[in-house]
Amino acid sequence: MKSETIKYSLEALKKRKSRSLLTIISIFVGIATIFIFISFGMGLYNYINNFISGGSANKVLIEPKGIGAPGLDSSFALTSTDLTAVERTAGVYSATGIYSKAAQVEFKNSLKYVFIIGYDPQNPMFIQVQGVTIDKGRELQKGEKGDAVLGYDYEIDNKIFPKGLNINDDILINGQKVKVIGFYSAVGDTQDDTQVYVTNDYFKVLYPNSTSYNTLIATVDTTNITNVVNNIDKSLLRSRNLPKGQEDFTVASFQDLLNSYSSALNIVIGFIILIALISVFVSAINTSNTMITSVLERIKEIGVLKSIGARNSEILSIFLFESSMLGLIAGIVGVIVGFILTEIAGKVLIVVGLGFLQPGYSIWLFLGCILFATVTGAISGVLPALNASRISPVRALRYE
Repeated sequence: MKSETIKYSLEALKKRKSRSLLTIISIFVGIATIFIFISFGMGLYNYINNFISGGSANKVLIEPKGIGAPGLDSSFALTSTDLTAVERTAGVYSATGIYSKAAQVEFKNSLKYVFIIGYDPQNPMFIQVQGVTIDKGRELQKGEKGDAVLGYDYEIDNKIFPKGLNINDDILINGQKVKVIGFYSAVGDTQDDTQVYVTNDYFKVLYPNSTSYNTLIATVDTTNITNVVNNIDKSLLRSRNLPKGQEDFTVASFQDLLNSYSSALNIVIGFIILIALISVFVSAINTSNTMITSVLERIKEIGVLKSIGARNSEILSIFLFESSMLGLIAGIVGVIVGFILTEIAGKVLIVVGLGFLQPGYSIWLFLGCILFATVTGAISGVLPALNASRISPVRALRYE
């Protein structure tokens, strides 16, 4: 396009700034919505990929098929015999059992009910799966009793208790005094960040009647993890004297679990983006309507341009440029607004204990949304631009 044509188009948009502004608003709302949901989708994918590439890639999770939350439902349970069966399964390098119960925790006359986790510090697979590290203090040691490591939220004022706890503070767990020796880093999930961790030996002291595990975790050979999962399933069926098809437990690799989460996430995000695309489609119709109105208002102007030598292609370029420019501006504004909103939402989610729900960004997300808006604007202006380019100068000059 010639510089004169671009200048002329920009002047035309400036003259009709109110209508242009409304058109931009209608487009950028859809673009901002798409940006927000894609960015949070990318953040969730990144969160999942961190598990896949981290300490969970070679882990298999075995859980009883209870009907309640772990630590609350004792209808089904896993025993030490089941743990031995898993450890002896081909392809399993090591296995450990995890205890979990609901517990009453008291600090300075303030009571809370949370989950307490008992694990073997010499085989801390549960901690590896959680992906946490010590934020303050130290880890638990084998056989240690009367000590606990707490989730991150216990450090924060008014999160669990009115005042955050410190190293060497004493708390009461089910009436027994326990010393705080450490805090784990934030996971970003409310339940995980409010858990209390003790050794499996001390868990048996706190819950002397607890003889079963809530979860078994196994480190396995990843070269053929599907076969290992099947082998574990068969070993547990033999251990529990159950026929095939009547399992009262589940065996799944974290890869399988994460793949199922990813599939569900794809469906949810796809559905939401579809809704956003409908919004963009409505915006495109609005843009097309704006350009048709602009053509009708400028028929005489088009006649003058043609009478002084403007070709059909130049008239077409003027209106296509105008609609594309509306889309471009809307795309830039939509991306900026979307970025600001996702950043605010990310900070709010951290405060409410859902820090794992954080937005993810890439240069292609920014450029893609802007390009999509520009192309949407250009396509919306094609039909009005073609109609404008085909108007005969004689009819245009006589138009009232």
